[in-house]
Amino acid sequence: MIVKKLHESGIRAEHAYAAAFVSIGLSVISWAASLQVERKGEERADRWGIFVGEWAPTFFGLGLALSTYE
Repeated sequence: MIVKKLHESGIRAEHAYAAAFVSIGLSVISWAASLQVERKGEERADRWGIFVGEWAPTFFGLGLALSTYE
């Protein structure tokens, strides 16, 4: 049902795959920025990187579901 709604709204598998790769890049950027700017230690920077890094598998899964639906 969710995949059908996404497809009807114009989102295609390529969009989800692109979002997954962008989130991987954002994970590295957020880790580096947190490490440099916050000065709260490497543990906090690691948490930011992991938090954003968790988005990639979700987008890859949506891309797979959309490609199957298409």
